[in-house]
Amino acid sequence: MGQLSSGKLDNPDRPKREPDERDRELLGRLFVESKDRLRRMVALRLDRRLQSRIDPSDVIQDAYVEATSRYADYRDQPSMPLFLWLRFITAQKLLALHRHHLGTKLRDAAQEVALCRGALPEATSQSLAAQLLGHLTTPSQVAIRAELQVRLQEALNSLSPLDREVLALRHFEQLTNAEAAQVLGLQESAASNRYARALKRLGKILSGISGFVED
Repeated sequence: MGQLSSGKLDNPDRPKREPDERDRELLGRLFVESKDRLRRMVALRLDRRLQSRIDPSDVIQDAYVEATSRYADYRDQPSMPLFLWLRFITAQKLLALHRHHLGTKLRDAAQEVALCRGALPEATSQSLAAQLLGHLTTPSQVAIRAELQVRLQEALNSLSPLDREVLALRHFEQLTNAEAAQVLGLQESAASNRYARALKRLGKILSGISGFVED
């Protein structure tokens, strides 16, 4: 559908208008087209303590229901590009599940990343390390996975939260530079430069950890 103009984020507390059949069909098609991208986001940000209890597909389905009920307001006053709006709704559902299931065990709200004008689950060094191990290790290295996980997390913790988030958005969620820039509230050139620096630093980190192979 392309890029949509920016406006104020629709208010979830406003009475929701009943969607018509056309809205339902449109959102259904868009969620199918965006399913893989949304699944990557959920898998990356789902707390490890909930991974055996929550299926990313269920999060996406709940987000579809919510987005359908809110789409008429979004359509009348689009607040961000449509995919980013779907991603935002999905991340809100994920955050609500975190709070519901973990309660006081959830990290301080300050650890949630303020993106798209709202708090969303952050991409932690633990989740990024798990993603890197999944892509960069060979079967023969499985035995040392736990040790590598710890070393990777320590190395990733040396990056700033914003740099980790840039890597999560561009490298793991595979957002475009324009999408990542809008999520982070940066100019596209600034987002691109920060990603390049973060990726270069990540490369140095990985080169200093034995047990990895070139991807």
